[in-house]
Formats: sequence, C-alpha cells, structure tokens
Amino acid sequence: MEQRISLITLGVADVARARAFYEQLGWRGQEVEETVFFQAGGLALVLWGRDKLADDAGIEGPGTGAMALAQNVRSQAEVDEVIATATKAGATVTKPARETFYGGYAGYFADPDGHLWEIAWNPGFTLADDGSLTVPDFSATN
Repeated sequence: MEQRISLITLGVADVARARAFYEQLGWRGQEVEETVFFQAGGLALVLWGRDKLADDAGIEGPGTGAMALAQNVRSQAEVDEVIATATKAGATVTKPARETFYGGYAGYFADPDGHLWEIAWNPGFTLADDGSLTVPDFSATN
C-alpha cells in the first residue's frame, strides 16, 4: 500500500448544514448526488450522509473510531483567526488555543457534526507557499 491519503470522508447528519459550515470557513465545494467534495491540497475532503457512509462501509451505525483532522498554519495569530472564524460559523471550541509542549501554539474545535479539528502553528513544521507540509526528519535531531 502506498503511503498517502486520497480522500477523507466525514459522515454528517445533514449534508447541506455541513456544507454551509465549511463554506463559512471559506472552503468551496461541489455537490454530486448528495455528496460534497472539497479540494484540499493534494487530497479531497468529502461530506456524506452518516447512514450512507455506514451502509457503504458495511457497518451498523456511524462507527466509533476516534480521530482529529488538523491544519497547520503560519503563525499563532492565524491559529486564533481560524478558530474565531470557525466559532462564528457554528463550531464549538473544545480546547482554546494555547502554547503546546512542543513549543508551538494550537487549539481544537468541533464542527456541527462533532468532527474535531486541530489548528496549530508548529515552528518545527515549515509550510510551503501552497500550504503543503513536509514531515521533518526527526532522526536528524536524535
């Protein structure tokens, strides 16, 4: 299996509500057959009805896997800006932004369906002009 992710699909209670939330964050998507696709760098974020996702995956209910999506930004101020924009759009802040154990600055919010997002500034993770992140070589520091 290649080491990459092509799509992240979020099971949502109401596709229209979820789309409106992400569009209030400034994202632009396209809807096809009650499924919304957002281009997010080299992968796609997809909003799909929870029941349809569960049926497609062959499971009962929405599943219980715990996970968080994360977006690294270029400054502490940008962390605060993104979390404020998400809050205005209807997100719930689950952990206010603060300094982290790794010398960065981060906070969490949950979208209207409870999907967790971490917004972080990490001085050890440089972002390219296009926003892409490359994991640093940790072996060089050990």
